[in-house]
Amino acid sequence: MEPGNPTHDAGTHPGAQAAGAPDAAAAQSAAERPGEVDFSATPAEPADAPLPAPGNAEAAEKAAGAPASDAEVTDTEITNAQGTDAEPGEAALETPMLSEVLLAVEELWPESLAEDWDRVGLVTGRPDAEVDRIMFAVDPTLVVIDEALEWGAKLLVTHHPLLLAGVNSVAATTGKGRAVHRLIEGGCALLTIHTNGDSAVGGVSDVLADVLGLEDVAPLMPAAHGLVEEGIGRVGVLPGVEKLGELASRIFLTLPAVAGGVRVAGDRDALVRKVAVCGGAGDGLFDAVRASDADVYVTADLRHHPASEARESSSDGRPYLIDLSHFASEWLWLPVAAQALGNVLADQGFEAELAVSQTNTDPWDFILTPGN
Repeated sequence: MEPGNPTHDAGTHPGAQAAGAPDAAAAQSAAERPGEVDFSATPAEPADAPLPAPGNAEAAEKAAGAPASDAEVTDTEITNAQGTDAEPGEAALETPMLSEVLLAVEELWPESLAEDWDRVGLVTGRPDAEVDRIMFAVDPTLVVIDEALEWGAKLLVTHHPLLLAGVNSVAATTGKGRAVHRLIEGGCALLTIHTNGDSAVGGVSDVLADVLGLEDVAPLMPAAHGLVEEGIGRVGVLPGVEKLGELASRIFLTLPAVAGGVRVAGDRDALVRKVAVCGGAGDGLFDAVRASDADVYVTADLRHHPASEARESSSDGRPYLIDLSHFASEWLWLPVAAQALGNVLADQGFEAELAVSQTNTDPWDFILTPGN
């Protein structure tokens, strides 16, 4: 979430599930820690293969029930998202134009679900351009753009907007200007799916809820209009009670590994069952979290004052807090979104290769802690 925009990152659209998006465990079925792989050099993986997250392979294997080695895909194994040629008598799938991809995106993540302050939709690109390769990423950084261009992407879909704050120049002397120039010169369009992807069913917070195994899931802050399942954040219950420390460890082992790790406020041995989650920065949702009677709140980018005030206002220490990396909390949604888009395109008679960026865009490189 961006400063000053408290309800910023959580949920995706009914079409994501209807399109056959994989569950969250499958989305992160083979993760690798940054210490074990050079993410800047890792080739993008196709969305029909198990998509590796920059996280922990052993924990992901246990969570997904599949060997981590299943995700070892090389450059030569990159295939079309739907994976097979047309059967005899069937029409071959066509390469979509950007305008046709945008229609599929609107079916999954309607722009009407975006917050009023947000900037979603097409940033660069010609609607009549063919799009045979699509890459998903959290952030439109220069490194991610270079990764997309090197892979041959014709469309880069990012969760975070490049131009959220107003600019009066996109000259190549500025960071955002360099990004725009690089995309246009490389023939790659840029599309943002932000709070419209958050509020729709199957999005960032739904994926987090799935990863944690939550049941009876509902929006933390229901959308003013639309389906009852739409809205910011999610709240649900674990299948059984779990120690706070064990829940935090499970989350840590599931998410992409980042320098800041996972921070926890609360008694390690406290028992919890009702869990509120919000992918991205969620410290503007504390009123809704308290109203939900959640035992623990899992989100990212918790600032000192909101977190401190939340703890001080509680008589029994609840909700306990689990603070994640903003990037890590949202990364798990990317493979789910890529698969959903590929399926909708196929249903419409189109075929494109889809991949998820392997660039870790968490801004921190290392952290100093007592004893370390």
